[in-house]
Amino acid sequence: MLKTFFSEMVNLNIYPVVRTFNIVIDRLCKEGKVEDAEEVMKHMVGKGVEPDIITYNTIMDGYCFCGQREIARIVFDSMINKKIEPDIISYNILINGYCKEKKVDEAMQLFCEISHKGSKPNIVTYTTILQGLFEVGRIDDAKNFFDQMLSTGPTPDLYTHGTIINGYFKYGLVEEARKNLVQARMPRNGFSFVYRNSTNGFPLLRVRSSLPLLHSGTVLFGFSIYPRMIARVDSEE
Repeated sequence: MLKTFFSEMVNLNIYPVVRTFNIVIDRLCKEGKVEDAEEVMKHMVGKGVEPDIITYNTIMDGYCFCGQREIARIVFDSMINKKIEPDIISYNILINGYCKEKKVDEAMQLFCEISHKGSKPNIVTYTTILQGLFEVGRIDDAKNFFDQMLSTGPTPDLYTHGTIINGYFKYGLVEEARKNLVQARMPRNGFSFVYRNSTNGFPLLRVRSSLPLLHSGTVLFGFSIYPRMIARVDSEE
């Protein structure tokens, strides 16, 4: 079917370039058809069109999305073997894949590799690893990693602080969450947005533009103390 599609393009004097193939590959990966996406990549090579970093990143992300991180790593290594240097997106995709499998040590190894390869971790890199550390209960490591971020990394954004506070709430570390709330200086309308929605029964997950996500198991506990946390933050301003 795909070969027919590309043949029809040629019949119409439309010759696919790498961006054309990447669009098709991206669509297939989003539909979970990663093996078909790889077939398209083989087809493009057969037509003399070399895959670029976007091609490889898209396929890697597709495999990680389908829970096949091992194959994503093979694609990553094959990209390097073909002299295509991974960018920070490449590393972030694999780091996220490792963290989802709770293989945080492997994620940290990739994190250390980034600087050695001449690249630089970004806000996504740091936040992803923080999520991974909290997910496996490595609270002290998460604290140290966050301190490292504050010292040498990018400035934490709202989602990073949300990840930290969510992690503390998950393990009942309310005071630590409150301290980070003060440090984050989150907007007041963020408080009212999440607190108001909680009383109306709306979903709390994926609220990334205001207050941090509260772990589903601690939502009631979290909101029972939130007014007191806010009051204490106000008193310290």
